[in-house]
Amino acid sequence: MNNRLRCACLLMVGLCLSAGTNLWGQSNQDPKGVVAKVSGQNLTLADLQKSQGGKLLQAEFQYYLNERKALEDLIDSQLLADEAHRRNISLDQLLDTEVYKGVKDPTEDQLEVYYEGLDTQEPYSAVRDDVLQHIRELRRSKARTAFVDNLRKQANINILLMPPSADVNIAKAYTNGSPDAQVTLVEFADYECPYCQKVNPQIQQMKKEYGDKLAIVYKDFPLPMHHTSEKAAEAARCAGEQGKFWQYHDVLFYSKQLDVDALKEHARVISLDVDRFDTCLDSGSQAAAVKKDLEEAKSLGLTGTPSFFVNGHFFSGVVDYATLRDMVNQQLNAAAASHLNQQVSQK
Repeated sequence: MNNRLRCACLLMVGLCLSAGTNLWGQSNQDPKGVVAKVSGQNLTLADLQKSQGGKLLQAEFQYYLNERKALEDLIDSQLLADEAHRRNISLDQLLDTEVYKGVKDPTEDQLEVYYEGLDTQEPYSAVRDDVLQHIRELRRSKARTAFVDNLRKQANINILLMPPSADVNIAKAYTNGSPDAQVTLVEFADYECPYCQKVNPQIQQMKKEYGDKLAIVYKDFPLPMHHTSEKAAEAARCAGEQGKFWQYHDVLFYSKQLDVDALKEHARVISLDVDRFDTCLDSGSQAAAVKKDLEEAKSLGLTGTPSFFVNGHFFSGVVDYATLRDMVNQQLNAAAASHLNQQVSQK
């Protein structure tokens, strides 16, 4: 068997196993399963998750990212193997005759320029072959990526590997969309966070694209280094008392003006009852609600903003529109598959 295919097959086995349990046997266990005994008292996985879930979520998410990277590599290998089979040639033949056919070696001048940028005391003649091989591999890798990207566009790929999940309390949270939506996207965010400001228009576009299929839930997570974000969160809730939470929420992200005077001016711009708004903001009547969200974020182990839960599945960091769409589409596909299975089982 070709070495590349052998590695891909071994990786396939590992990932297939991880769909039911991770490599350490800790995923998808029975919540009632006993994980420790202390003085004759059983401690279950559910006890562990309830007590230490916040600490575990970030570790599970990092493991998921590693799994996802390995899965993407596996998909690439599978697409290449399928394409080679379709053309009735070996994988090595496909790579040599199609993928790498346009790759040229660097000229001698290019090699010397590259050498001049290296932090080495060795003479050019001693490292020339290594430099050549390095640049050759870089160019081949770029060509392979371009070839695989084209294969991906033509393929039907459905990622079933899910991020870790946690329970998020959205009972009294501000929600944009139907409670019956197939997908609920919960965002823990900070109005002063530049990444949250950047992603907000993308979330709005998501809502337009998916309509009633998607509900957006906002949760406050003012970070300690952002000194105006907590009062801004209170202000948005004060606007929410007058039925204009989302309008005010968007103004905060667009304007990026969060000092108290600006917060009150925003209320005037969107035609709130300014006396009622000012009284609410000055009294700090919404501070407890903001703190409640903040404490929940901490209990979940969140460390930064924005942090997302898509139907309970955790995802964090700087994400682009394509990533957000993938997250939502994955849950829509899962819901469709579940519905189909129910229909089949009822027959």
